[in-house]
Amino acid sequence: MNIVIVGLGVIGGSIGLALRRAGYKEVFGVDADPHTLQKAEKLGIIQKGSRDGKELFQKAQLVYLCIYPRALPAFIRENAGFFRPGTVLTDVSGIKGDMPEALPPLLPKGVDFVFGHPMAGREKRGIDFASADVFHGANYLIAPIPRNTEEHLLLVEGLARDMGFGRISRISPGEHDQFVAYTSQLPHAIAVALVNSGDPRQDTAALIGDSYRDLTRIAKINAGLWSELFLENRENLMAAVVRFELELDRIKAALEQCDTAALMDRFAESTCRREALDGAKFKQPK
Repeated sequence: MNIVIVGLGVIGGSIGLALRRAGYKEVFGVDADPHTLQKAEKLGIIQKGSRDGKELFQKAQLVYLCIYPRALPAFIRENAGFFRPGTVLTDVSGIKGDMPEALPPLLPKGVDFVFGHPMAGREKRGIDFASADVFHGANYLIAPIPRNTEEHLLLVEGLARDMGFGRISRISPGEHDQFVAYTSQLPHAIAVALVNSGDPRQDTAALIGDSYRDLTRIAKINAGLWSELFLENRENLMAAVVRFELELDRIKAALEQCDTAALMDRFAESTCRREALDGAKFKQPK
């Protein structure tokens, strides 16, 4: 299968490594940075690279678009004429927004766009931090639209499975955005707020334990990308923030009232919910 990856950052590079490890040989890359392309070829992430990809697109059977969501419409307008009928495009964007409605009309006849989202990543940026291991056992979300054929959906699912993803789920684009607001964007917002709320006069590094390290790992954030993701999904994220604030207010009220029973109730519920998540890891994927 001829596969092209557009954008060889940490996610695009990881996809290339995972595909090559799974036995896919015809994996090509497109990136504006010539040094990134050279490194990707040297590391065996791709067979060959290109700065514009036009020749690669004409032979591609599947194209992974690992670029910022706002860049997708312009990219498709510029390159639509180079995709042959039967080509499948898929993205890795953490937000779908209006793209399921806006992008399909830009595509040539016979070209399909399957919206996807690997629920795995790293807080570091760039191809130097790409790793096939980051996908092992992780979740992969696919957001079908009416235009998609079952054949193309199964193609993207199969590739995800070959890359090592454990559970692959189909979910509507709207549900996807609601879900990631709570499970991805809210945790990032909390981590940022937690780090920024610290007393700058304290030697935090000398005093913290694992709890702080674990909770704030994702505070090392790609400011440009995550600002875009937050704003494009602001209504869903704001609703998630409000629900979180209500829970935090419950804890705050229990502290103000020295209410041991209320604290124990919140701790017991969170423990039960977290244990349920742990148990779900061992269930057979659908």
